[in-house]
Amino acid sequence: MSGSGIEITKELTIPKLFLRQCKKYGKDKVAMREKEFGIWIPFTWQDYYENVKYLSLGMVSLGLQPGDKVAMIGDNRPEGLWAEMAALCAGAIGVWLFQDCMMEEVKYIIDHSDAKIFVGETQEEVDKAISIKEDCPKLETVIWDDPKGMRNYHQEYLISIRKVQDLGREFEKREPDFFEKRINEGHGDDVCLLFYTSGTTALPKGALLSHWNMLTMGKNLMAVDPCYDTDDFVSYLPFAWIGEQMMSISCGLQMGYTLNFPEEPETAQENIREIGPHVMFAPPRMYEGMTRQVQVKYIDSTWIKRKAYEFATKVGYHVANLKFDKRPVPVGWRILHGIGYGLVQKKLKDHLGMSRLRNSYTGGAAMGPDHFRFFHALGVNLKQIYGQTEVAGISIVHRDGDIKFDTVGTPIPETEVKITEEGEILTKSPSVFLGYYKNDEATQKTLVDGWLYSGDRGFIDEDGHLVVFDRSKDVMTLSDGRPFSPQYLETRLKFSPFIQEAWAIGDKRDFITAVMCIDYSVVGKWADDKKINYTSYHELSQKPEVYQLVKEQIEEANKDLPAPARIAKFVNLYKVFDADDEELTRTSKLRRAFVGERYKDIVDALYSDTDVVHMDTKITYEDGREQRIRTDLHVEKINVGE
Repeated sequence: MSGSGIEITKELTIPKLFLRQCKKYGKDKVAMREKEFGIWIPFTWQDYYENVKYLSLGMVSLGLQPGDKVAMIGDNRPEGLWAEMAALCAGAIGVWLFQDCMMEEVKYIIDHSDAKIFVGETQEEVDKAISIKEDCPKLETVIWDDPKGMRNYHQEYLISIRKVQDLGREFEKREPDFFEKRINEGHGDDVCLLFYTSGTTALPKGALLSHWNMLTMGKNLMAVDPCYDTDDFVSYLPFAWIGEQMMSISCGLQMGYTLNFPEEPETAQENIREIGPHVMFAPPRMYEGMTRQVQVKYIDSTWIKRKAYEFATKVGYHVANLKFDKRPVPVGWRILHGIGYGLVQKKLKDHLGMSRLRNSYTGGAAMGPDHFRFFHALGVNLKQIYGQTEVAGISIVHRDGDIKFDTVGTPIPETEVKITEEGEILTKSPSVFLGYYKNDEATQKTLVDGWLYSGDRGFIDEDGHLVVFDRSKDVMTLSDGRPFSPQYLETRLKFSPFIQEAWAIGDKRDFITAVMCIDYSVVGKWADDKKINYTSYHELSQKPEVYQLVKEQIEEANKDLPAPARIAKFVNLYKVFDADDEELTRTSKLRRAFVGERYKDIVDALYSDTDVVHMDTKITYEDGREQRIRTDLHVEKINVGE
């Protein structure tokens, strides 16, 4: 049984669960809300049911068969979830793409997945579909949602969501029992989602996940941290990210909590504040952004506000550390903590939309201990989770009262974890995926006797917690032969509000170096206050004063590291690493091999005697435009001591 009283068996599918919850809640409960034109518009479970039903029947009347693929791209909106659920109810398989995918990526995924129907939100997505249609022979129909700009499109394969739903209503008149009959034909072992993993090294691979995978994952996470049907959740991370599917579908459907969709991706933070969700899941980048927000607010505050913040934070850290060490909090500290909370932290939590938060999770990449402790000092119950697309989301999570900031916690129920002699993390659970689509070779390497080989290096500590070191291929060897995680160093650097991205280099070299990307808005404001003139990111990044500022941030991060792990030289890059330039994956992980190749001249300069790098390169904008950049970058040395 899951916490919702629903038994998860091999017979259950996501559509069967959807049907059950719609009948249970009907018109009496809000299933989702969307903010539009400044107003929150509610949809009951009955509205959810009807929209999905007619969209699903419409897709069937367009020729969608069980096992066919439906590709979807767009922002987080009710229509996106309706399209996914409609495809699943028809027995088809959902394939999500990131909104900011470049044309080549869209073409590759649509073609590789054999998608038959493409659902796009706006004119922009429709244009992408039209331009790749000739190269994707299986693609038959393109469905669009937003009519803006669509007036002059007359291709016969284009159709609006409303029209598809009208086709569904016609279909129902002919076959009134079809919808529920088709749903009841499904089985838990059927594939429900085809998920393309963000390749840090090669083309993305398509992971096949079954209904059973998704539902057992939700059940086992909810067994650790129960949610309730009175809870609110804000859905703002791309549906193409497994973490969002896990919260919106795997857990959301079982628990029946309300999903809230922001007005625009840019207003997500503001909308989170309005809703005050009970549960939250985000990649470290989101929390890093929030930390930066608070730090910038602190820098801009009056003297008295700064002193109040320093007092509250000092007390918050002390109390958090006692809790981490599982030691009681003395009465005096509790009183001080109460004062600090009332003065500062309550307002800050409210400002970040965290006032009602019961559990907050982070995963998808490593989070630095500094950020992690920062949120605990604020009184936010932040937990690390560890997992991957291939386990339908997560396998490991922190437990209340047993949180260690340098680990990712312990396995969720029904999950086994072991470490190979080489230090690779292996997982076995009912949520382990079925394999990669059209890639038996990769499947055989990753899935062995039911064990999932993660490609991550780690170990299990004396408390049974998993410590994730880094991707096996990314672990570097220091000059003294010790293994070291570059990610650990990078997350420490990013705790500074002035640093947006960092890339640590130094595998099997004499010393560590780094390529730094400043945060343009924060450093820009700092430069304005110092009366430093600049016109662009590129110009600002190369100012001697900015180099000095970045140097101070690096020296701070170097402090308690062993000498061979300290950064000895760095360069400020003339731009921020960007997924459109293929430097980051769509989930914001650094593609090390790619940047190593792209910025080879910088790496060579960092390991030679020169103090300047001549750059001549191109950057790509989202619309495909390219700009050539010729510039000189300064190489700065740092004294690392012994």
